[in-house]
Amino acid sequence: MSPSAVVLGIVMGTILAIAFGLLGVSFIFWWLADDYPRFADEMPMLLRSAGLFIALSLAAVFSFLGVLRSRPWRHPCLGLLGIGLVATGWYYWP
Repeated sequence: MSPSAVVLGIVMGTILAIAFGLLGVSFIFWWLADDYPRFADEMPMLLRSAGLFIALSLAAVFSFLGVLRSRPWRHPCLGLLGIGLVATGWYYWP
């Protein structure tokens, strides 16, 4: 396994963990939205963030698989992952 695949695996794992955490919090907010109206107000932003990280995790997974298997479509996936990382950083930058 090449060093770039290791780094890509770490990035993929981190992005997947964030997406999983956001989905878990979304489920809990949905579950408790009737009892706590503030949760309902927070849901659109939370779902937007979860969707963003799910899309980013898909790009990371396909990039990782493409690099491991040396597929010709790995370069567009890596480009998409790079654009997604920059866009996510731009979106969350204060």
